[in-house]
Amino acid sequence: MISYIQAIVLGLVQGITELFPISSLGHSVIIPSLLGWNIDQNADFFVVFLVATHFATALVLLGFFWKDWVKIFQGFFRSIVFHKIKDDAYARLAWIIIVATIPAGLLGLIFEKKFALLFAAPTYAALFLFINGIILYSAEIIARRSTISAEQISSDQKISKISWIKSFGVGCAQALALIPGLSRTGSTLSGGLVAGLDRESAVRFAFILATPIIFAAALLKLPSLFHGGYPVVATLVGAICAALGAYFSVKFLTKYFKTKTLKPFAYYCLIAGIISFVILVVR
Repeated sequence: MISYIQAIVLGLVQGITELFPISSLGHSVIIPSLLGWNIDQNADFFVVFLVATHFATALVLLGFFWKDWVKIFQGFFRSIVFHKIKDDAYARLAWIIIVATIPAGLLGLIFEKKFALLFAAPTYAALFLFINGIILYSAEIIARRSTISAEQISSDQKISKISWIKSFGVGCAQALALIPGLSRTGSTLSGGLVAGLDRESAVRFAFILATPIIFAAALLKLPSLFHGGYPVVATLVGAICAALGAYFSVKFLTKYFKTKTLKPFAYYCLIAGIISFVILVVR
């Protein structure tokens, strides 16, 4: 199964790398192989463990952006009651989140088993980590400040101003993270930059957008944790460690992206991806 030490390491790695744009799933798949751990990464318990650590991260994000989520839910219900969203920033934001969640939700349900097979393919994860670096670097090159970003308004208002097509495009970018090695934060953030958002707004959108899709996955997978002989305690330990890692990550990154770029993370993914790939292939 999985030991407590392994659960702690994987939990911390997941919590930190889920919010950094360097692919938590990719690291969770690559690290056990690099360290020679005897873990069946294709087993159901490993998938459930990863979902549990992701769920813990989502709880941290929900708590961190709690006031925003209250406004988003209020906006959603206003749109239902009054059938109007055009002049209501949070009503529009609520529906933008729904539209952007559709691609990952559909692809996750349709290709769940095929994506799960990649959890036992660390060489592919290393390759996609390298590709993730290319995506991050490309996003920095092509990103430009749009009229949305130039306005002196809040990040939520900026996000609410992107078109439905662009929000769906950001959702498609988020769906790339179903592949180990491609970062949810990195893909979504890159999609936001391409859609015309500034970095601060794009990272905020990435963090908010991650919450519903992770909760949906948790609802599907976590119930099986309690009736399948799975390592419940080790999974809870990993989830707690993931929550701690996520808390410090989100505090750091929300400040970092106010002035900094994606390039350091791109360089890391390029280097870590190619080194891991070479080691795994040679071994």
